[in-house]
Amino acid sequence: ICPQVAAGGDRAALRACGVHNVCRLLSRRAHGFYARDAGVAHRKNLGLLRKIMCQESTKFKNVWTTHSASPIAYERGRIYMDNYQCCISSIAQQPRILYQKSKCAKSEKIEDALLLECPLGEMLPSPSDYKASLIVLTVQNWLLRLSADSGEVLEKVYLAGSCCKFFRYLSWDTPQEVMIVKSAQNKLPAAARQAGIQQTVLFYLAVFQVLPLSFIGMLEINKKIFGNSVTDVAVSNGILIVMYSMGLVRLYNFKAILEQFMEQPFDLGQEFNWNGQVGVVGKYPFGLPCNIKITDTPPLLFEASSLENAFQIGGYPWHYIITPNKKKHKGVFHICSLKDNALAKNGIQDMKCCSLEPDWIYFHPDMSGRIIHVGPNLIKVLKLKEVKNHADQMEIAEDFTIVANRENCVNKSVTVTASGRVVKKRFTLLDDDPEQETFKIVDYEDELDLLSTVAVTQIGADGRAHLDFHCNEHGILLKSIPLKESWDVTYSHEVYFDKDLVLHIEQKPNRRFSCYVYQMVCDTAKDDD
Repeated sequence: ICPQVAAGGDRAALRACGVHNVCRLLSRRAHGFYARDAGVAHRKNLGLLRKIMCQESTKFKNVWTTHSASPIAYERGRIYMDNYQCCISSIAQQPRILYQKSKCAKSEKIEDALLLECPLGEMLPSPSDYKASLIVLTVQNWLLRLSADSGEVLEKVYLAGSCCKFFRYLSWDTPQEVMIVKSAQNKLPAAARQAGIQQTVLFYLAVFQVLPLSFIGMLEINKKIFGNSVTDVAVSNGILIVMYSMGLVRLYNFKAILEQFMEQPFDLGQEFNWNGQVGVVGKYPFGLPCNIKITDTPPLLFEASSLENAFQIGGYPWHYIITPNKKKHKGVFHICSLKDNALAKNGIQDMKCCSLEPDWIYFHPDMSGRIIHVGPNLIKVLKLKEVKNHADQMEIAEDFTIVANRENCVNKSVTVTASGRVVKKRFTLLDDDPEQETFKIVDYEDELDLLSTVAVTQIGADGRAHLDFHCNEHGILLKSIPLKESWDVTYSHEVYFDKDLVLHIEQKPNRRFSCYVYQMVCDTAKDDD
């Protein structure tokens, strides 16, 4: 806050700061206009970086390329290879190896991983907790916390006791606070099914608080409680999401479930006697006790039916997006109020595109409440606003659009040859035909407040892609970066834009992976880069 205002708080102090309105003062403070606010220097530096990046003289240079027979992953400036046994820093001018472990046995294979970063303003029990670490899940059901810089094992927890032997997935309930470890779906062998043996437990969920790592509880998802047609479960932001084979999605209060059905709390390293078993929590061979027993169907918060269980919540006031649960409606999205299920005005979004790959839609990750709808040649950024003279009703309005560059593409159904012969085409091109520029990836860089898009054009066997930066507020094109490597639209691709770094990971057939690293260079001299 302004020093004069902090000291006196009167109108004269506000005028001395150049602010004549309290609301404006609070708004300016929220945006970090005052030098004593935390994070002001960081925001200014990111603003400068954005300006430098978008200058015409700034280029992105391909500084490093590598190939691998195993998957390549990227997390916050670190490239992981060889099943997380090799870690490479991409922050240096030339990527360098942070650590390289010897090849692990198949029994030590890592199934999933999450990057864990230190929370701000909290006292932690160990000095190592203040540095970034990697939480990994092995095929033998060990949960390990590794140093992100050295690969050293900082903590290890054995998960699977007698109840479950197939933990496979890591996810966040609350990012960087509460973590969920999910098992693969339990399936009986064919011989057991033929013998009439019934399997009622479908999934196990282990819940952890992180930094310091602590065990909250383990629960099972049972057919007897949630029904026979459950296909998958997930936990996000305190909500248990249960998905069914007929497209039904049901939401439950996960925190209330933990509190209501917790039989006994346990701490990691605690000796216990549980259901006739004596052991130590998180130690081999006992693992974790299943101490949360759901004995009755929890209160239902919300349910909806959607094609392929596609369901999203966001916006302000709260809305959700579904596709009507019929195959003929694929590519049609309904935006409805979470309060009363009312369809918003202009709430049916349908690009009517004819393409091999469907368009997709999601709530903007910048927390603005906007919606991004991506088609082969068009990106719509939509916003929710009140209907005029109807404050209780919302409508979907277009904020801005981004259109693919197809100026040179002519798709005529009738052409005339040089000799004057009329030729009629028996087919029309698809909207995502490889020979036309097509959007493949849309992402958001939150620190620079830029919307990034990857557009691809493929002529013959040679495909060319470029990464574009757009103003997140108005959609104006600020920078375009051509990618040097050929882009095959039949391969799987991931592109990461992280401040001054662009990283492209490509998966080719027969499990061949490539990684291309681009870094920002500021050079006014003319060169071939």
